[in-house]
Amino acid sequence: MKTVLITGVSRGIGEALQFKFIKEGFNVLGTVYIGVDKVATDNDVGSRDEVPKTKIFKLDLSSPESIEQCVNEIIFAGTKIDILINNAGALFDEDDTSVIVEKLRKTLEVNLIGPIDFTERLISQINSGGQIINISSSAGSLEKAGRAESHYPYHYPSYKISKAGLNMYTCTLAQRLKKSNITVSSVHPGWVKTDLGGSEADITAEEAAEGIYGVIVSDKETGGFWFGKERMPW
Repeated sequence: MKTVLITGVSRGIGEALQFKFIKEGFNVLGTVYIGVDKVATDNDVGSRDEVPKTKIFKLDLSSPESIEQCVNEIIFAGTKIDILINNAGALFDEDDTSVIVEKLRKTLEVNLIGPIDFTERLISQINSGGQIINISSSAGSLEKAGRAESHYPYHYPSYKISKAGLNMYTCTLAQRLKKSNITVSSVHPGWVKTDLGGSEADITAEEAAEGIYGVIVSDKETGGFWFGKERMPW
């Protein structure tokens, strides 16, 4: 049985990914910010026998101490990882049209620096042939940001900066890990009906999870930026 580690499984896309991978027969490890809001049960995934439960770890991506403790607990659990999904993230400047430095620092800690720190500490635990998936956003695409038809071209600049940085991490890490046979990808989940995406978004968290899962199980080259089967422009 393969193991997937998903950050931010208490709600939204992370929660939907948790259930998707359980249904597909994976051993699932998940992180939550505070406490355990919801953990998968047999009833959630149907009547199959021996349905695995999600093992939960607490993680605050803005805290180096929390990251270190979480990683140590994962390593102590003794389970090697086949797929790491850096899903947890935050939007602090939704209505802003200019950079507010305090919000930028807060955003980078959660969306970029924290995930990088978490990933770097876990690379030794990822099996050869494994994958690292960074949940990014079309908002982090430099090409799309420069287009006149871009939605809200001036809004949430700190969020956009964080996702552009995450995409660059994907590129650099992919090249570094080629010899380790670990594939690294950025994935745009779509505009999703979550607390972050809002109620007017295009797709549900479950639909987003299906799309992300499709990218993960597809035959792809490392270092790509994906939305379903399509390459996203950097």
